[in-house]
Amino acid sequence: MHSDPRLPCLTELERKALWLSTWMIHNANHLRPNPDGMKVGGHQASSASLATILTALYFAVLRPEDRVAVKPHASPIFHAIQYLAGNQTRAKLETFRGFGGAQSYPSRTKDTDDVDFSTGSVGLGVAQTLFGSLVRDYVRAHGWGLDRPEGRMVALVGDAEMDEGNIFEALMEGWKHGLRRTWWIIDYNRQSLDAVIREGLYTRFEEIFRSFGWDVVVLKYGSLMDAAFREPGGARLRAWIDTAPNQLYAALTFQGGAAWRRRLEADLADDADALALIDRRSDAALAALMGNLGGHDLTNLIRAFEAADNDRPTVFIAYTVKGFGLPLAGHKDNHSGLLTPAQTALLRESMGVREGREWEPFEGLALPDAELRRFIDAAPFFAEGPRLRTAPRLPVPAGFPCPRQPTQSTQAGFGLILNELARSDAPIAERIVTTSPDVTVSTNLGGWVNRRGLFAREELRDLFKAERIPSTFTWDFSAKGQHIELGIAEMNLFLLLSGLGLSHKLFGERLIPIGTLYDPFISRGLDALNYACYQDARFILAATPSGVTLAPEGGAHQSIGTPLIGMAQDGLSSFEPAFVDELSVLMAHALDHVQLEAPEGGSVYFRLSTRSIAQPQRAMTPALSDAIVAGGYWLREPGPNAEIVVAYTGAVAPEAIEAVGLMAEDRRDIGLLAVTSADRLHAGWTAAQRAREGGDRTARSHVEALLAGLPPHCGLVTVIDGHPATLGWLGAVQGHRTRALGVERFGQTGTVADLYRHYGLDARGIAKAALALAPERPIRNLRIA
Repeated sequence: MHSDPRLPCLTELERKALWLSTWMIHNANHLRPNPDGMKVGGHQASSASLATILTALYFAVLRPEDRVAVKPHASPIFHAIQYLAGNQTRAKLETFRGFGGAQSYPSRTKDTDDVDFSTGSVGLGVAQTLFGSLVRDYVRAHGWGLDRPEGRMVALVGDAEMDEGNIFEALMEGWKHGLRRTWWIIDYNRQSLDAVIREGLYTRFEEIFRSFGWDVVVLKYGSLMDAAFREPGGARLRAWIDTAPNQLYAALTFQGGAAWRRRLEADLADDADALALIDRRSDAALAALMGNLGGHDLTNLIRAFEAADNDRPTVFIAYTVKGFGLPLAGHKDNHSGLLTPAQTALLRESMGVREGREWEPFEGLALPDAELRRFIDAAPFFAEGPRLRTAPRLPVPAGFPCPRQPTQSTQAGFGLILNELARSDAPIAERIVTTSPDVTVSTNLGGWVNRRGLFAREELRDLFKAERIPSTFTWDFSAKGQHIELGIAEMNLFLLLSGLGLSHKLFGERLIPIGTLYDPFISRGLDALNYACYQDARFILAATPSGVTLAPEGGAHQSIGTPLIGMAQDGLSSFEPAFVDELSVLMAHALDHVQLEAPEGGSVYFRLSTRSIAQPQRAMTPALSDAIVAGGYWLREPGPNAEIVVAYTGAVAPEAIEAVGLMAEDRRDIGLLAVTSADRLHAGWTAAQRAREGGDRTARSHVEALLAGLPPHCGLVTVIDGHPATLGWLGAVQGHRTRALGVERFGQTGTVADLYRHYGLDARGIAKAALALAPERPIRNLRIA
């Protein structure tokens, strides 16, 4: 056991990490209970399950360039290890799960210790390492960051998390892109939140991973078991272990050595050698032997990790006992179980920790403090200090492209803007990387891809081009390409955008990721989008086409609630321009915004349309540009006695303009408000109110300034090809009566005119809504059927 000189220190640190994590949870539940009564049971058992694996990784195996996603419920062990390494404070541990304390699940943005990837439910941290690996390869293939070792992407995942579909979607994408230098370590404790998992699941894992080209390493037995198997009767004991049902193994583990003895003596009664093997061990030694699974044995873990010194993706199936080392080990209810104060006191005594010294880093350990400190300081992972990278901002070109055509859609304008950037030699163009889930051409990325190429580590020429077959698009793959093509899985799109958008933090090399997808399908990947924003990943999302304006496609492809998603999603600024010159201003803003530090910066979402509409012929002044970015401007400024204001967003601009024309003779001083971002207007209004409540009486938002001159009797009609609540709040800003028009029900096929008329978004529908708000005089141009 002690042939490796690191093992004495590692064993002591494993014990200490287990104790500290147990005390953190005890403190959170008994000494500082949550007011809502929420218990931290899952953390207690899962942390114990992974104590040995995390100790081996952080103190022996990992290097500074490696990036790790820690199983969510193992956060106490992770924080304890960071505390021992000097990267976490005692105050944070003492307030674990409390306000300002160490987070329940490791968080890049909220924890102060060395978190690479935020993790939480549904296995997203696992898949994130796969896409992080692809991003690392992209960065290095372009010749950046070669002065640093490339490192591995490592994920620790619970076996129950492997039920999550996003993990298997990611596996397919990894196979297609030649995944490398990625480790997934499955904590195979054979327990989920509610029960013991199905028999033989590990064989399914093996088959799945091997079929995708991964190496599979099964860590089933510890060194105590290996030694026992070499004794007479050992083969029979091994056969019993291999065939024991999961529930039986868990139950006997919980019951302890005497129960193990009774069961093994009964089942192996016909084998004298096996009985002698059992008889040579006390109850405590027998329990230690049967609990000595591969995931709890430092010797075998380190040997397996260090043997996997190659570029291939590798999955380690590490057998563990949930709650290992604690009184609740193996019990099927231990996910919600907690040690009682009496049990915690007994554990403290068994570990030699004196009362009142529970937080001391080396209290109760046999080795001298100085020796342990030297060992930690020499651990490769911690040797270089802080591992967070930075990268300089890239300048946005002053002469930003703005396509000028009489009629155009925002989707087409988006493609032309990117095409012009692709033709330029601006430094930022070299750092743009686009990606799309098999809708590259239909979201107008074709021009960009033709000029910049598709990315793959191995060159692949377009055979249609080689065979001289006419085609609009050239699909050449090379290591210098700047577009990553994905299969049809929006979850993968957002996870890749998250990885690309963290490149400056993970690898010290800034990328500007731009992803496109169909707007209604944002909902397919919404969990991963939320996860990306929670990590403060930076990217630009162009979602198109949108709304019932995509008339012939029918309801399944017509988005309704996506503007509300854009408003509600933290870390994401949402815009829906009507005109291409607005989009040009917003694209320039977005390229800079994604590079700013939080809270000033963030990601950007453009909701675009395929509807080609007449473009305004105007000069873009600084004041107009600022207003577009702030969220809105007056296309027709209202007079002092305005009776009606129409506020519109996006593709319904022609109908809003026409409606104002219909009403202008009969409604005095009518105004037309172009809303480029309901999200930015609302966020600014909320921030101003909060500032005033905090004592700053001069605080005023952009939307308050826009609406300040309207008389109290003025009515607002808002219109959007989306949910009417997106703009319905505008009346609350200054207390104006409001009629919010939009789409609340699934769309259907038809022409744009048909659908706008059906949903009341056409000019007549807008005018009718205005008449209802201000009925004093009829509108002569409105003939009500």
